[in-house]
Amino acid sequence: MMLEPLSLHPLGRTHVQIPSLCVGCAALGDMPGTFAYSVTEEQALATIRAIFDGPIPFADTAASYGDGESERRIGVVLRERGGLPPGFVLSTKADRNLSTGDFSGDQMRRSVERSLKLLGVDRLQICYLHDPEHIGFAAAMAPGGPVEALRRLHEIGIIQHLGIAGGPIDLMTQFVETDQFTVAISHNRYTLLNQEANPFWNVCQQHGVAAINAAPYGSGILAKGPGAYPRYMYSQASDEYLQRVFSLEAICQRYHVPLAAVALQFSMRDPRIASTIVGISKPERLQEMVRLAQFVLPEDIWEEVKERTSDASA
Repeated sequence: MMLEPLSLHPLGRTHVQIPSLCVGCAALGDMPGTFAYSVTEEQALATIRAIFDGPIPFADTAASYGDGESERRIGVVLRERGGLPPGFVLSTKADRNLSTGDFSGDQMRRSVERSLKLLGVDRLQICYLHDPEHIGFAAAMAPGGPVEALRRLHEIGIIQHLGIAGGPIDLMTQFVETDQFTVAISHNRYTLLNQEANPFWNVCQQHGVAAINAAPYGSGILAKGPGAYPRYMYSQASDEYLQRVFSLEAICQRYHVPLAAVALQFSMRDPRIASTIVGISKPERLQEMVRLAQFVLPEDIWEEVKERTSDASA
């Protein structure tokens, strides 16, 4: 049974209350190289204002989104408002230096310091070690390395809750198994097209780590359809993926339901997932996200969808 998308529940073992939906702010950093479209300052600020005024009190960003631009724009609105709205949860991620590739402990401290400054806050509610595939497990966990640096910031209260967010599932599993993290984000690996993260959610449960699934639309193809946006995970979708989406689209047309609702609720109906991150770039996308999350889907559709996705584990 899927949780009501706007009802609040604890983030794993923490006392932080979150909904089953989280607003992703990557595109608000203006990243045309990643998303194939640009977001102006005016549009981004209007969207951020809508987020803080809206029904979903949970948003996610990162130091690397626009190399600080997403955080800066969020900070502009936070300063207008005099800080975060009561009960609102904002997470960010500590990143390597995008120019030099530096992923040291010192760089983690610099990244967090910059995030605090750009956002205009004195502590980070949730901060993730981001994209550890760029350093590897051993180097990330080494004495004086990035994990140790972030844990020290956690110990002194600069970071309230420490998370891990990355791509490769084997690597992410290694980090969760250290029991050093409270929350974990996997992206683009639990969708109607790719379910590599399926066993990862079990590992998170076993270690008491809150699991968050990002990019249920695979960067857009499962929201806009393969005709309008034939891209998966920020690049051209494979022929196999395109054919599968056309097949899923045909099922949805038969049931007279939006493909985007099925793609979103596929993630949200999994009881192992604490919240699903959906990126937006326009104010109107916020209400659309809620509409799709609450769209009543016939139970029969899931059996047909399962038949089309049963071989999507890799």
